[in-house]
Amino acid sequence: MTIYYQKHIFFCTNLKEQGKKCCSLGGSRDAVVWAKDFLIKNDMWGPGKFRVSTSGCMGRCALGPIVVIYPEACWYTFQNKSDIEAIIWHHISSNEVFKRGFLA
Repeated sequence: MTIYYQKHIFFCTNLKEQGKKCCSLGGSRDAVVWAKDFLIKNDMWGPGKFRVSTSGCMGRCALGPIVVIYPEACWYTFQNKSDIEAIIWHHISSNEVFKRGFLA
């Protein structure tokens, strides 16, 4: 079977009603841009490589913002651009879970 993408990275970008914790308010929309830029800059973007997509609520709002990397289904939380780059770089380059920010 041919795999179209080696890994697919999903960021929850759900925005809840005012006053409720959500990934979008935690910076996930910026993180999508950072992740795409990082992959493009390192020639890791596109078919046969990696893809970044947004998602609706993943149901873990209290732990967010959330990013999930498939096909391994590794869930992470992050705080900033350097966290995103470290998670992606480590997970992709070593094909192992990155301990910082790992949820499940």
